[in-house]
Amino acid sequence: MSASSDGARSPQDELAERPLSFAADLLRGQVVCVSGGGSGIGRATAWLAARLGATVAVCGRDAAKLQTVVDAMKARGLDAHCATVDIRDRARVEEVFAQLWDRLGRIDVLVNSAGGQFPQAAIDYSEKGWNAVINTNLTGTWNMMQRAAIRWRDAGLPGSIVNVVVVPQNLHGVAHTCAARAGVIALSQHVAVEWAPYRIRVNCVAPGSIRSEGWAVYDEKTREKYPLTNPMMKAGIPWDIAEAIVFAGGPTGSFVNGEVLTVDGGGQHWGEIWTTGKPDYYKRATRAWDVD
Repeated sequence: MSASSDGARSPQDELAERPLSFAADLLRGQVVCVSGGGSGIGRATAWLAARLGATVAVCGRDAAKLQTVVDAMKARGLDAHCATVDIRDRARVEEVFAQLWDRLGRIDVLVNSAGGQFPQAAIDYSEKGWNAVINTNLTGTWNMMQRAAIRWRDAGLPGSIVNVVVVPQNLHGVAHTCAARAGVIALSQHVAVEWAPYRIRVNCVAPGSIRSEGWAVYDEKTREKYPLTNPMMKAGIPWDIAEAIVFAGGPTGSFVNGEVLTVDGGGQHWGEIWTTGKPDYYKRATRAWDVD
C-alpha cells in the first residue's frame, strides 16, 4: 500500500480496497478495454472491472499515467495492460485494437471514457477550441465504437459498448461538449438497433457532478457549488459511475440496450450548473424564490 507524506491513502489504494457491490467473479473471463483509463472515471472503471475478474486494458494519451495504473493493479495481482492512443487518430485506433486483440485474444466490453472540455461562453469559441472538443468527444468516441464493432462482426463475437456522456439538462458554459455528447447519445441509440443482429449492445452512462481530476478545469468558486446542484446536495465519486458502467456493460445489463443511465443525484430533475458563472440576468429568478 502506498501513502502520501501525510499518511493519506493514494487514489489507487482507495480503488483497490473500496467494498464491492457485485459478485467478485462477475466479469471473470471477460476482457474490458477502457479509454481514458489513466484517471478519473476511466481509472475507477478499470479497477472495478479488474477486481471483478476481468482482464483490463487501459488506453489513453498519457503513457505514464496508464503505466502507473497498470503497475498498481499488477501489484495487487490483477491482470492489466495498457496502450497509448489518441482516439482522434483513426489509424492509431485500429492499430491499438489489432495489438490488444492479438495480445488478449479479443475484447468483450469497450468503455469509452476518454474526453474533455473547457468552460467558456459559446459565443467566444474559437474554431480550434470547438474542433478539439467535437473531434475528441464525438469523432474519437465513434472511432473506438466502429473499430470495435467491425472486429466483433467479422469474428462473429458478441460485444458491449458503454459510452460516458454528460447530463445536458441545466449544464451551462460547455455547449460544445453538450453538443458532442448529444451526438454520442444519438449514435449509441441508433447503432444499438443496427448492431443488435451482431449481438452488440450499446449504452451510455451520464454522470452528474463527480469529484475527480476533471474538476481542475473549473475555477474553485465554481467547484464549491457543484455539490449543491442536485437534490441530494452532494457530489458523486468516480466509483459511482464505474458501478453504473459495469452494470450496463456487463452480464447484469444483458437486456439493456440503447439506454442512457443517468447517475447525477437527481440533478436532471432539479438543479443547475453554471461552469462559467451564473449571469445576473438569471440571478433575478433565484432571488425571487428566496423572498418569503
